[in-house]
Formats: sequence, structure tokens, C-alpha cells
Amino acid sequence: MQAIPGSVEELTAALGDHAYLADRGLSTAIYLSLSLGKPLLLEGEAGVGKTEVAKVLAELLGRELIRLQCYEGIDASQALYEWNYSRQLIAVRAMDAVEADTDVQDLFGPEFLVERPLLSAIRRGDRAVLLVDELDRADDEFEAFLLEILSEFAVTIPEVGRVAAETPPAVIVTSNRTRELHDALKRRCLYHWIDHPDLDREVAIVRTRAPQVDPTLARDVAGAVERLRALDLAKVPGVAETIDWANALAFLGAERLDTSLARDTLGAVVKDHEDQALVAPRLAEVVGEDG
Repeated sequence: MQAIPGSVEELTAALGDHAYLADRGLSTAIYLSLSLGKPLLLEGEAGVGKTEVAKVLAELLGRELIRLQCYEGIDASQALYEWNYSRQLIAVRAMDAVEADTDVQDLFGPEFLVERPLLSAIRRGDRAVLLVDELDRADDEFEAFLLEILSEFAVTIPEVGRVAAETPPAVIVTSNRTRELHDALKRRCLYHWIDHPDLDREVAIVRTRAPQVDPTLARDVAGAVERLRALDLAKVPGVAETIDWANALAFLGAERLDTSLARDTLGAVVKDHEDQALVAPRLAEVVGEDG
């Protein structure tokens, strides 16, 4: 396990060494989160690199990444723990077969406990990075439950007892803002909004994540994506789509982006049928060939 970098500048450089180019604001938010032991809530459009922050931090710090993917209907048992009922049943039958006395407590030992992400993170403490991904997809009840966990990093399992983290894990919570998260959870966290990068930063990201892409092509693609984001699209392309598009064009041997290539590879960056219909007649504008 690696030590937390000693300054914002050192953290920014370390993130860059792991191919994540963070601006000063994001680096500061991450540094404070790690140093103060507070969860970091990252919001922004889909595809701007929120989830990647947790992945890179786990790699950078030499910690285990534990991911809780939120979705509609998720409940506490799916996030915390549950009992392996089928294994318990097998154990009961085995005891009956040898006519052994069956103690109920024997059926609720560690070998029958199935750890879900939150319990796993509590037990590993500062040896883990907990990623609570897309919390906005979960309902209010689960958000309230998560707030309780984040406040204490402890849980009581009736059959086992209290389990608490000696030192809390690093926590990254992400949201695409499909709904507003509650103020109580926001007060528990540090907060940072990740926006789409500006042109120069996006070119640098493409060059870092896809070094085989020619610098001129990388700038053409980043500029085209910037213009796509200005259109009224249902699904605005993120940085991941920019990289995908640049990779696809480089694979085809392109050195520059033109209308014909954009039309042939549009599915790498615009991934919605109605959006493609909107973009298709404006490709010359998108690639900058309209004068």
C-alpha cells in the first residue's frame, strides 16, 4: 500500500503517471478527501471520467478497488451482506445424515456469510477504495441507508456482532444527476463537479490514453467532439467516446478527419439513432469543413 501523495502537485503528477489528467480543482478535491478521510462526491455528465478516478486511485495507492454499482431497486442486503442459504441447507442435511446435533449458531458462521461491497469495504478499511457508482440510480431509502454506513463505517450483523473499520476506506461516490441527491449525503461528502474538458486538455487526454493517434488527428477529433456537444443531442459524447473515435480513425489509417470518414465512423462517437439523424446533415460543420 502506497502513502498518500504529500501535496496537490504531487497527486496531480501521480495521477498523470497513471494516465489520468486531472485539473487543479479535481486534484485538490481528491487530495482533501484522502487526507481528511471524507467521501468525495463526483457529479457530471456521463463519460467525463468520474468512475475512472476511483480506479486510478486504487492503482496509485496500491489498494483494492471495491465497486458498488447502484441501480433501481438495490437494497441493503445486496449492498452489505447476505447468508448463503443453499450452503446452509447442505450443512443441515449433512448434519442430519450423521445424526449430529444441529446448533443454529453453527449455521451463521463466517463460512456462510456472503460479503457484498459495503461489508467488504468496512472490513478492509484503509486497504480499499470504495466506489459507489451512479448513486442517483438508487432510491431515497437506499441513499439514507448509505448515509448511515458512510457516517460510521460500522454495521451490526445480528448473528455475528458489530463489524467496524479501524480506519475508513477512501470513498468515491458518483452521480450523473438523473435525480438530485439529498443534502444530508452531500454534507457528509466533499463535492466536485467534473465538466467536459476544454479542447487542449481533451487533446492531451487522447494523446495520453491513445498515444498511437497522430497529434493532428487527435486535435481534429477533439474539435469535432466539442462541436457535437454544442448540438442538442440526447446523449452527449464523453471523453471515452472521443478516445474511441480517435482510435477507430487511427486504426483505419486516417491522418486527418474529414466528412467522409466522420460519416463512416459516426457510430464510434454518436451512439443514439435520433442523434445520428440530427448530426448526419451537419457533418461538414462538425468536422470544420463548412468554411
